[in-house]
Amino acid sequence: MNADKILSQYGEPVAATGSLLRKFLLKHLPGITEQPDARANLIGYSYGAGYKDLTCTILMSKKGVKLGLYNGGELPDPLHVLTGSGKVHKYVPINSEQDLNNPALLDLLKQALQAHQMRMTGK
Repeated sequence: MNADKILSQYGEPVAATGSLLRKFLLKHLPGITEQPDARANLIGYSYGAGYKDLTCTILMSKKGVKLGLYNGGELPDPLHVLTGSGKVHKYVPINSEQDLNNPALLDLLKQALQAHQMRMTGK
């Protein structure tokens, strides 16, 4: 199943918000690979095939859309944009296009990209 089919399973405005987040990620993560997972109702974004290559995910539900960040609990988050009760995995709720214009969101995405690069290079 492709990403469009996963998004289309949800009503408006959830599907539209998911689509906007998808475009946002593809714009700000150059060369990223999109990996839809229909069983988990998510779309993964990675720079390789392994779990450690994962950078983030779009998590879909009937209530809304979340941007999950790999090891988000370890990312600097001075504005407390990340939420979730997990010690390792955290997410950012995306409720509208306005959330995508939050500079803190782009900063977190850049931090996640840098963390990925450090995992891959060991530096």
